[in-house]
Amino acid sequence: MKPAPFEYIRPSSIDEVCALLAADEDARLIAGGQTLVPLMAMRLARPSLLIDIARIAELTFVHDEGDEIAIGAATRQCLVEHDAIVRAKLPLLAKVMPFIGHSATRARGTIGGSLANADPAAELALVAVTLGATMTYRDWTDTRIMPASEFFVGAMETALPRTGCLVGVRFPVWRESRIGIGFHEVSARRSDFAFASAAAQVAFDENNVCTRLSVAVGAIASVPKRLDSVEKALQGRHMAEDQIREAVEEAVAEIEPLSDPHASAEYRRRVAATLAVRAIMDAFGSVRDTHAR
Repeated sequence: MKPAPFEYIRPSSIDEVCALLAADEDARLIAGGQTLVPLMAMRLARPSLLIDIARIAELTFVHDEGDEIAIGAATRQCLVEHDAIVRAKLPLLAKVMPFIGHSATRARGTIGGSLANADPAAELALVAVTLGATMTYRDWTDTRIMPASEFFVGAMETALPRTGCLVGVRFPVWRESRIGIGFHEVSARRSDFAFASAAAQVAFDENNVCTRLSVAVGAIASVPKRLDSVEKALQGRHMAEDQIREAVEEAVAEIEPLSDPHASAEYRRRVAATLAVRAIMDAFGSVRDTHAR
């Protein structure tokens, strides 16, 4: 099939983008187009106007702002994947980037496009929730900030207003000297949509006691779920796998998982718990191995 007829425009500023969105309720933003274009080809999406934001310079950046790393919405995923700042300051994001789609899609896909699409299985959304990232968007002349936990409200649904344009995302930088990370996902093939995923970032003191922990699971519910109860249960403790598993299984049991022809709800719940335990143990193992050298 071919897309339904549409108009196309390439604005030069975010102000122009917001004005165009306000003037046409059927307008859609496009940057990399890795999700929207296939939907249009199948006529599952029929925008009257495509607003191409890929070449707006103020939407393409990776900035080190001390306590945060700010990444522009139109920044291509492949650039973030190989960025030195991201590798040095955001190890969890750097680890996850190669799992996002395929190299060809990362060459066109953008950070903001993935986040705004809000696919339940999206790795970027999982990392944003795990690290407590914040989203910055423009709505007319107002610039607003929203935590990732509030930005994702459902499958393929965000709290971004119809006239709003996502400008960027800010990931907090952990200052602890001993930080470990872990990430796992299960899919039919590498780089396919995950059936379940988990990400963890853990800080330890010199005695290998957990001083800070962030862990979340993705692809099992309509939005990524941060496991707050696990973080509270494990903080101030040594990493014991039986304690981790008990805390994770209790937390995941509270989640209402998705079910589809690819994976049942019970399968997703069971696998998510296993992946979360592995992610936390990997985080501990990476710190232990690094400092044992």
